[in-house]
This record gives sequence, structure tokens and C-alpha cells, in this order.
Amino acid sequence: MNPPRVFGITGWKNAGKTTLTERLVAEFVRRGWKVATIKHAHHDVDIDREGTDSFRHRAAGASEVALVGGRRYAIMREAPEPSISEVLARLSPADLILVEGYKREAHLKIEVRASRDSEPLAPGDSAIVAIAADVRPVEGNLPWFRRDDIAAIADFIAARIG
Repeated sequence: MNPPRVFGITGWKNAGKTTLTERLVAEFVRRGWKVATIKHAHHDVDIDREGTDSFRHRAAGASEVALVGGRRYAIMREAPEPSISEVLARLSPADLILVEGYKREAHLKIEVRASRDSEPLAPGDSAIVAIAADVRPVEGNLPWFRRDDIAAIADFIAARIG
């Protein structure tokens, strides 16, 4: 089996990473690709709500709870944060895995910038291979796309991951 085709969306808070990721997922799905995503947060996250049965199971001490419904399921595990490679290994096969966040990882990434005032990440990260911003960056010679040029960004990603 081939290794998963992974491409990242990175940038500072409120740069538009989630919007770009969402729009790229829709574009690749429109093109017939099967897409998975990984969203990394720098804070504790909880997909469960206090008072639900599954929350009560975890509160009682269960180390893992599977919440299963008619069309989806989630497995919540009480454990230290896994590495990105551990998360990738647990995903089902997909044509593309878009990773939002994980600024410091080595997979190819596009940096999203909200303004020219943002401190650029690209100069310190050779895995950043393009910039998505509303204005052309003044530094470097990386490919630049407007944040809303979804088709061109998708074409670029498709070409880079082979």
C-alpha cells in the first residue's frame, strides 16, 4: 500500500486555515477524491458534552468510549497526545489527507496569512511550499495564491503530492 498523500494547511490563529481547509475538502470531493482531515488544536478538546451517557462513562473512569450512531462513530481515548504519524496510521485509506495545524511537522504545507502584518512562518520552515494570502508576500519566492483561489490551490496540491 502506498503511503498516504498528506498536505498541510498552517498559519497563525484567525488566518483562515479552517475556511481554506473546508473549501479544499469540498473542491477535492467535487473532483471525485476521497478526503480525510486532521485538525490539530493546541488546547484540550472534547467532542462530548457533560451530561451525555458517553461523557458519564468517561467521568466514571472508562479509558476509552465508543459512541456509535446510525451514520458515524467516534472513539474517545484518554491518553497523551499522539504523534501525527500515529493519527495517520489510524485513518482509513483516502486519496488525500489534509492536515490543519501541526505547524512544526515535516509534511508539505501551505501557509495561510490573514494580512501582510502576520509574522511569516515560511522562512523558518522548508516544508512550507506555498503561501495563501490576499496580498502578495514581500519576502521569498514561494508560489503565492489568493486565499479564495481554491481551484488553483487544489491544482497545486494535487501536483505536489503526485
